[in-house]
Amino acid sequence: MVIAPVVALGAALLFGLSAPAAKLLAGAVDPWLLAGLLYLGSGVGLAFVRLAQRTLGFRRREARVTLTELPWLLGAIATGGVIGPVLLMFGLARGLASQAALLLNLEGVLTAVIAWVVFREHFHARIVVGMSAITSGAVALAWSGTAGAAIDASGVLVAAACLAWAIDNNLTRVVSGADPLDIAAFKGLVAGAVNVLIALARGVAWPPLDAVLGAAVVGLLGYGTSLVLFVLALRHLGTGRTGAYFSTAPFIGAVAAVIALGEPLTRQLALGAALMALGVWLHLTEHHEHEHAHEALEHEHAHRHDEHHQHGHAPGTIVTDPHTHRHVHAPLRHRHPHYPDLHHRHDH
Repeated sequence: MVIAPVVALGAALLFGLSAPAAKLLAGAVDPWLLAGLLYLGSGVGLAFVRLAQRTLGFRRREARVTLTELPWLLGAIATGGVIGPVLLMFGLARGLASQAALLLNLEGVLTAVIAWVVFREHFHARIVVGMSAITSGAVALAWSGTAGAAIDASGVLVAAACLAWAIDNNLTRVVSGADPLDIAAFKGLVAGAVNVLIALARGVAWPPLDAVLGAAVVGLLGYGTSLVLFVLALRHLGTGRTGAYFSTAPFIGAVAAVIALGEPLTRQLALGAALMALGVWLHLTEHHEHEHAHEALEHEHAHRHDEHHQHGHAPGTIVTDPHTHRHVHAPLRHRHPHYPDLHHRHDH
């Protein structure tokens, strides 16, 4: 998919802007409740989008989440929808939005490490150097002169949120062939409801209506719509590469925090941004091509009839692209540029 990097960057843009936007709400809303409202706004908004599609007669062109995929999705919801947002909101409440936004680059690093070590996704020297540059940028942000690297409580919370989302990204990779709107809506509704109920059980006061509506809008765009785009990118780029493109989000968030919130543009911030930009550039300019073999595979996802999808349909079937149905891939050997997408998760 040629536009997959653009889709990933779109997800990064929306999520990057959500950090300074959430910072504006963090002073008026309890962090735990805010985390829940962001995801609940995302889930409710996307549910209305799905309802509108059905009302207008839009035909479903994506596969549904299967029972075998459901445990992976629930794991993603627990780590990325319940735990991650709470940690980030508490981190934002204690520190600068610009610093938190750049520290969020650690999500891409941790996502790639888990993808390589646990899920055996392929990588090479250029990718490792890029991730090293991103990590160095995070260290630069935490450096405190003579005291060395001293991450404060805010930084620890943001880093922990990155780990939770890194686990979430790798679990979501398993279900990335399913309908991204269903995945994002279900995640938002479940995770949002859980965190809102926990916050209310803790005795947190309900915020003013304008704060609730603001959280809903930020959640729908920065979490829901961003996640839909992120799942689409996962499908075509794999976890590590999508995480690398998504690493542009913190730059967007940091710049927005400096401009909109009047936070200082320090040398430390500039150095961290430069190192992270180098790492992201190394990923964006990667080229991966070699002869590879596809084993026989049967699965379901939205697809077009291309070189990887050469199969027939029952007589009389009207086929429109894209379409979805369970299909079989015959063994195939060929050479072309590719990423570890749904059809290229092979060994090297």
